[in-house]
Amino acid sequence: MTGIRLTAPAPGWAIDADVVVVGSGVAGLTTALRCAAAGLDTVVVTKARLDDGSTRWAQGGIAAALGEGDTPEQHLDDTLVAGAGLCDEEAVRTLVTEGPDAVRRLITTGAHFDTTDSGDIALTREGGHHRRRIAHAGGDATGAEISRALVEAVRSAALHTIENALVLDLLTDAEGRTAGVSLHVMGEGQHDGVGAVRAPSVVLATGGMGQVFSATTNPSVSTGDGVALALRAGAEVSDLEFVQFHPTVLFLGADSEGQQPLVSEAVRGEGAHLVDATGTRFMLGQHELAELAPRDIVAKAITRQMHEHGTEHMYLDARHFGAPMWEQRFPTILAACRAHGIDPVTEPIPVAPAAHYASGGIRTDLRGRTTVPGLYACGEVACTGVHGANRLASNSLLEGLVFAERIAADIAETRPPRTEPAKTVGEGTDAPVPLLAPEARTAIQRIMTRGAGVLRSAGSLAAAAEELAALHRSAAADVDAADPKDAVPGVDAWEATNLLLVSRVLVAAAREREETRGCHWREDRPDRDDEHWRRHLVVRIAPDRTPVVHRTETAAFPPVRPAD
Repeated sequence: MTGIRLTAPAPGWAIDADVVVVGSGVAGLTTALRCAAAGLDTVVVTKARLDDGSTRWAQGGIAAALGEGDTPEQHLDDTLVAGAGLCDEEAVRTLVTEGPDAVRRLITTGAHFDTTDSGDIALTREGGHHRRRIAHAGGDATGAEISRALVEAVRSAALHTIENALVLDLLTDAEGRTAGVSLHVMGEGQHDGVGAVRAPSVVLATGGMGQVFSATTNPSVSTGDGVALALRAGAEVSDLEFVQFHPTVLFLGADSEGQQPLVSEAVRGEGAHLVDATGTRFMLGQHELAELAPRDIVAKAITRQMHEHGTEHMYLDARHFGAPMWEQRFPTILAACRAHGIDPVTEPIPVAPAAHYASGGIRTDLRGRTTVPGLYACGEVACTGVHGANRLASNSLLEGLVFAERIAADIAETRPPRTEPAKTVGEGTDAPVPLLAPEARTAIQRIMTRGAGVLRSAGSLAAAAEELAALHRSAAADVDAADPKDAVPGVDAWEATNLLLVSRVLVAAAREREETRGCHWREDRPDRDDEHWRRHLVVRIAPDRTPVVHRTETAAFPPVRPAD
């Protein structure tokens, strides 16, 4: 343990359970349902409503070898290529071999996927896939359908849920083992104020951290809370420098900030073309799959074209689809475009890359265990080794499914006993993190977009690191001032403080990796360097709150436990 925690009041109430799952996307709810089915007393904590996580925004679908002629081995090959030499092959093999049955169990749970006239699951293609293996629902509303089915199942099972609650810090017992979490309920849940769920197993399924950037496809709740909690608890994170920027996000203007509408890769999978202002396709000749190249390649190509043409966006042209196909296959995207004054039936869609997915996160093994005993991580918050340097399209929902089931099986098998937290967060026993004022959130986002966005360099990253450090020093100095004006504990201040921590770690890793690989693009180091950099960067937080970066000896992850 680091002895680092958020500044917060002591918990005023507590709930006891066997498992607490933090997050209500595909990873969190699948874990919770499987744990409850195994007879474990399970509590679900979620930051907004049960159906408000990132899962419901997933448009394209879920990848699995379900089609005739497709095999897990082919899915594995595509995933390894996209991951640019840093995937853990055993983790990928686990994903692709267990994936098809996990999808079938999801269907049994109640999810309805689009089907062909013969009743088979309809499959499409996305970037990096050599076969049609993306199952989708409602045309382009796959995440919403999966979320609906899982939320209904959770409510039918009468699981204990705490909505509108921000998780704060990990509780541990006298041996340093997980004993629960502290959290703050935002007035609309079952409890008010800061409380605790005491449980020997904690599963973090808190989603991504896209809100560290000004423009992202992530919802406003994606502020890196799980990664920040894990770092403060002493856990290791890895591959955080690999932030995937989705190539085709609806361009709303250079000054637009916050969540931006996604234009799913499935639109390109069905035959849309990327073009410049003259209508010229620019992906031809750049990759054998053209518009369906892996996302990092497409994002870089769009960015290069923008620089060469001096423009702020490119275009996605799917006018040849015609109105019926748009209305039936992509109704959500069609509505979003029209809401912003663009009709893709009659005009090309302006698009530009935006922060989309964290390929790295809290380091886990194949059972979802982190380096902190009793703490698990699943979904986008985790780094299982599946994604490597660049996630293959539509592997994210599958990863959440497969590893959620593995985590639930591990907890059900071990059934650790409940223990008392050694101390209560908020009693002054630890050194609290200086809180940032809520307005620092915008400053962090602009620093990160400018210095650690799609294009990075030693200079831009050094500037970002210093600006972020200055924010940290300013907050710390204010705490020590004779007349402190430090931020008042609350959701906005806690979120800004979490964003600063994950941003500092991301930048520290990006500065260390002096090469271009996957979705980490260094202008000053344009080549991939396997000899020196086919390695993982593992980061932890020292007691003085500075990131400590360690490069692995090989492309393999070290064990999460000494005895592994």
